[in-house]
Amino acid sequence: MEGNIYYDRIEAVRAMMRSNSWDILIIYGTDPHSSEYIAPRWQQVNWLSGFTGECGDLVITADHAGLWTDTRYFIQAGKQLPGSGVQLHKMRVPEQVPIPEWIASLGLDKPTIAVDALCQSVAAVRELQGAVPSALIVPVPDVIGPLWQDRPAIPSTPVITLGEDLVGESRESKIGRLRKWLVLQGADAILLTSLDQIAWLLNVRGQDIDYNPYVISYLLVSLEDVQWFVRKDPFQDPDSETQASFEELQADGISIRDYSDVNFALASLRLDGIDRICVDPSALNYALRDAIDDGDLLPEVVETASPISLWKAVKNATEIDGMREAHIEDGLAVEQFLYWVEQHAGQINEWDAACYLGSLRAKIPGYRGDSFETISAYGPSAALPHYSTPRTGSALLEPHGLYLCDSGGQYLFGTTDITRTIPLGPCTSLEREDYTLVMKCHIGLEMAVFPRGTTGCHLDILAREPMWRFKRNFGHGTGHGVGFFLGVHEGPHEFRQNFNSVPFQPGFITTDEPGIYREGMHGVRHENAMLCRPVGDNEFGSWLGFESITLCHFDTSCLEVSMLTQDEKDWLNAYNRHVYEVLSPRLPAEVAAWLRERTRPV
Repeated sequence: MEGNIYYDRIEAVRAMMRSNSWDILIIYGTDPHSSEYIAPRWQQVNWLSGFTGECGDLVITADHAGLWTDTRYFIQAGKQLPGSGVQLHKMRVPEQVPIPEWIASLGLDKPTIAVDALCQSVAAVRELQGAVPSALIVPVPDVIGPLWQDRPAIPSTPVITLGEDLVGESRESKIGRLRKWLVLQGADAILLTSLDQIAWLLNVRGQDIDYNPYVISYLLVSLEDVQWFVRKDPFQDPDSETQASFEELQADGISIRDYSDVNFALASLRLDGIDRICVDPSALNYALRDAIDDGDLLPEVVETASPISLWKAVKNATEIDGMREAHIEDGLAVEQFLYWVEQHAGQINEWDAACYLGSLRAKIPGYRGDSFETISAYGPSAALPHYSTPRTGSALLEPHGLYLCDSGGQYLFGTTDITRTIPLGPCTSLEREDYTLVMKCHIGLEMAVFPRGTTGCHLDILAREPMWRFKRNFGHGTGHGVGFFLGVHEGPHEFRQNFNSVPFQPGFITTDEPGIYREGMHGVRHENAMLCRPVGDNEFGSWLGFESITLCHFDTSCLEVSMLTQDEKDWLNAYNRHVYEVLSPRLPAEVAAWLRERTRPV
């Protein structure tokens, strides 16, 4: 393994650990804002191990280096880690051993554990301390900074503001809501560190993180003022768009301060009249909590979840209209893409297909980029749920078997996320069976009717039971919330087997994406975004259901129709008919004719 760049970097970390008398170093795969997707500046796990997945945490000891990741990335990690000296530790499997429990199992006497205080939440550090009570935990901000000589800078991209006509509620109204909440908590202020919550509250967007329209920043909202700590390039004036946005925000009473000033502000809260402040320990990084605790005249700290996560998940009428529009425009692009793929099977590869889909979306007015890296995967590639399509060496789309494409767009009026798996020609009996089972699971959740108070973990079985009967399963969640021109993944709701106490509400937009993955063979996933809406009230309660807002047909040529119930066939026929009726008038004539054939009843 010597000579491997990642092995050498791990060894350099061990040398640093010895010089500081640290027994263990933990690097979590996030940023100072507990983000899922992170800017290159904080891709420390990637820099140290070569693992490029979005979910991965690294633990280094004197004789072991381990990467903890979940089922979406097992195959990927198996390909990227060899030679680095880093071993895979599997999460979201029955035999999982999370990091705190694994460290406790080492049986070390009073170990010294170093953590990157900027990229580890207060809650994570406390969980670690609880599992290893005798440990001395040493918080070190930017712990590998001395080793990462060419580390990227903190990003600073243009900032835009969105008007009430686009988002349906002004920032003044949202801040007013938050201040009323503070009064009910008996608090003077709240510190917001989650980038999606800040973007939603201020009605601002940026491009600091690929695929996510966020601005790297912190926000301190008190009953008296609002301070936005945002990255500003010290060597140049803001661009005209950013300058105009800052002036608009300042006119609304929001102070613009430099990103680095947040520590000073937190150390002087009582001097600014803040005696009681709310923070979310699951999102607040440990370094900022230290800044509060090291200040003069310490304020009372109330640890509680921010209400904004739920507020932004419930889309208002304007946002729902925008999301409908986004899915119509997106559906037109994806239908033309699927037609093109079918016409060119045997002549194009995975990368060609991804680029062509991107070019179609780029023509849509209001397009602001993809909502995540397009997963363009043929055959065995699709067995990796989060396959990263290589620019060179990607697989040819051969005229047989299954092709999976998971993609989405960011628009000024909404965010999309859609997966379609299509046959490119003859398929094996196993491919057809898997394809049909996943379709049954998808439809099972689409057709759900349930009483208010029902959570996603209650509903998740509807998207698994058909394949469980065949003793098949998938390791990832069944669905996630989707933001409004925000992150393609958002909470607090989800479809997942893990317990989640958040009940579904009208206005939630959530994906439905069951799948089956067979290493070395194929993968199948069918995904729509669904709007939760009321479906009636009676003496038994108030009832909710789902409406698909994704508009793109499901290919029925690969189905084993005999496996479908009549209700499932009725739903599928009605959905495909609706797609054709809405999209065909705006499609090129040859694509509309093709779609008519593809949406004939089964």
